[in-house]
Amino acid sequence: MRAFITAVLEADGVDTIEEFASAMAAYRALVARPPRCVLLDVNLPNVSGLELIALLRRHESTRSVPVVMVTTESGAADRARAMDLGANAWLQKPFTPAQLLDAVRPFR
Repeated sequence: MRAFITAVLEADGVDTIEEFASAMAAYRALVARPPRCVLLDVNLPNVSGLELIALLRRHESTRSVPVVMVTTESGAADRARAMDLGANAWLQKPFTPAQLLDAVRPFR
């Protein structure tokens, strides 16, 4: 899925895509250098994507960075919680290239 997302975004002109080994590694890097947009899964090891959104929203440098949830989760409760925590969009796997681009283009 990561390779698919990377290929779609690069074909659309996105020139910087970073992946992280853990949520906390992502947090440290995102706070140090806020991106234009974050794609984030709910299901991450150790710290969930929902917890990571909360952390990002509490830090001044990442408070307003758009977050697009990209996940297999289909539950309304997870989606509602993500949006309450500050996610800007929810994209459920599997999705098409067009759906991915529709979700991220408003934040580029």
